[in-house]
Parts: sequence; C-alpha cells; structure tokens
Amino acid sequence: MRIAATADLHFSPANQAPLQEQLTKARDQADVLVLAGDLTNFGQPSEMEPLLNALVRLRVPTIAVLGNHDYESGKEVELMRMMTSAGVKVLDGSGYERDGVGFAGTKGFVGGFGRGVLTAFGEPEIKSFVRASIDEALKLERGLSQLRSEKRVVVLHYSPIAATVQGEPPEISPFMGTSRLAEVIDRHGADLVLHGHVHHGSLEGQTTAGIPVRNVAITLLQSRQPPASYRIFEI
Repeated sequence: MRIAATADLHFSPANQAPLQEQLTKARDQADVLVLAGDLTNFGQPSEMEPLLNALVRLRVPTIAVLGNHDYESGKEVELMRMMTSAGVKVLDGSGYERDGVGFAGTKGFVGGFGRGVLTAFGEPEIKSFVRASIDEALKLERGLSQLRSEKRVVVLHYSPIAATVQGEPPEISPFMGTSRLAEVIDRHGADLVLHGHVHHGSLEGQTTAGIPVRNVAITLLQSRQPPASYRIFEI
C-alpha cells in the first residue's frame, strides 16, 4: 500500500486552489491519503465544508484524525460527522483495516517526553491536565487493540517522541506531544507512525523500540527541497 500523508492544512479559501492542485497528484501516487490533524484554522464547519469538497474530488480513500485547531470552536463532533458523511474515515480512539493494513489513531495530547513527562501531582488543575494526556493514550491503546492485521500504521496529531520535535524552541517542547503515546505504540507494535502539529521540527525519528515516526506537517514539508505537500510511504 502506498500512503500519501500530510497534516496541518489549516484549510482556508486563500489556500484552497493551490492545495487542491498539489493534492491532486496524490491520486496517481497513492492508494490512501492520511491527514494527521489541524485540517481547519478554527474548527468551524464552514471551514471543513470546502475542504471536504476538495477531498471528494481527489477520489482517494482518506483517513484522518483531528488536531487541536479542529477543537477550537467546540464543534469537533459536528466536524467528524461531516467528514464521515463525506466518506472520510475518522480515527478517534478507533481502528480501521483496509487491504490488509490496519490504521489506529487519535488526536493525542501534550505532556512532555521521557523523564520530563508531567505527572499527576499537586494542584487539581495539573491532575486534570495529565488526565487528558492519559485518556488520549488509552484511546490509542483501544484503537490498536481493535486491529487484527499484521501491518499497522498509527495516525496522531501530537508527536509521540522528542526527536521529531527538535527544531522547535525548547521552551515549547512539552506542548508538542508526549511519550505516553509512544509507550502504547511500543507495547502493541506498529510499522509506521505519522503525526503533525510540529511545524518546524524534524522529519524523522523512532520510538524506543525502533518503530519509525514521521512528522508530516505540511509547513515542514514545504520548507524542504524540493518542497512538497505530502510524503509517500509504502507499507
């Protein structure tokens, strides 16, 4: 299976035409399109509608997770309903199998990496924050446990490792993701992990168990030579 993957489209009328033209090429290069979150700027249905119109024209099976921007207006349930109605497979703590390849995904959350992971100690606000991070890790575990396929791809918005965050200011590193997600991935196993959110990080890294992690934020892809709007992976 050939997978075209991108993230952080922040879709708007201003970038609709060039983005649609760039993504059209994926029709001939990929069997599946993966969108790793932040599809909109403010999580408004009015932003999602033209994006879905563009995706339908691609005629490429599409798998997606939402990102933090897609939650901004509190209409994430409506956005997911719109996407599902348009034929997009939305992963939110769920698994999906296609042509022998399993996909599991969720948005993910922040919290830091390795020995710097924030723990549930102290004020109730900290405990609530950590609870949200743990809940997203549990959702990913639920999605992975649903898969029966030998080949597996994990789709996230937030990063599960620190390596693909390198390039961002160190002060914001804990807000780029959390290694709690990587712990779940290593426990269940996967062939590839795709994420976005980290606009100025690094393209590649791996989990402690050696599972490849790839940052597909479109801003990062377009800053490289040659610039691209997505990456192609073969599973």
